[in-house]
Amino acid sequence: MSTHKGRVAVVTGAGKGIGQQVAVLLAERGAQVAVFDMAEADETIDLIRKAGGEAIAIKGDVSSADDWATARNAVLKRFGRADILVNNAGIYPFRMFDELDYEVWSKVLRVNLDSQFLGAKAFVPVMQQNSWGRIVNVSSNSIATNTVGISHYMASKMGIIGFTRGLANDLGPSNITVNAVAPALTKTPGTSFMPDEYIKEIVGGQSIKRFAEPGDIARPIVFLASDDAGFITGQLIVVDGGMYKVT
Repeated sequence: MSTHKGRVAVVTGAGKGIGQQVAVLLAERGAQVAVFDMAEADETIDLIRKAGGEAIAIKGDVSSADDWATARNAVLKRFGRADILVNNAGIYPFRMFDELDYEVWSKVLRVNLDSQFLGAKAFVPVMQQNSWGRIVNVSSNSIATNTVGISHYMASKMGIIGFTRGLANDLGPSNITVNAVAPALTKTPGTSFMPDEYIKEIVGGQSIKRFAEPGDIARPIVFLASDDAGFITGQLIVVDGGMYKVT
């Protein structure tokens, strides 16, 4: 497929999990990809190159404005443009409220929500130069669940929805769409510590009774980053096997 041929994509948290799958799929469909992650992303780069794609790895902290500036400069130096931004990076330390301190609260907000603002500030002006852009922000279906110990995480993921909808209003005249996806709990290295009993309970609440794979989440993200989704903006797409019943 060549649905993204000629496009340049920046994907955060792409060293593993959902972000890695998004980066690889975009490359397979013709995009040149910048992999932005705090950790080494050699595996992702290798997968992209094996798929015949072109990619660069940018190591940095998505909660740092300086690191976003470095990322923008690296992308423009290598590819000369940027068309797609997938804000996937996030953290989810479990804390019951009586154990939750301000340091953890603020870090989760910085990494999960502030990073999306910083990413948009870095790359929206670049997209506006070509009057075309796609921004996809990763929220979470946990906002509609009774999961305990993640009030800070849920606050950040609800904030993403508000930011997505407001930014979509601002950028519509520039032919830049902004959407969010709310994934289910997904089989990634980040969820590998979770007990089987917990995962079984989560899957049991879904209409589709299986543990989500990274590709299940990545494919809708890649669609939202395509020309086919050019008249979709300001939306939250829930990708969770039917757990979260939208009304």
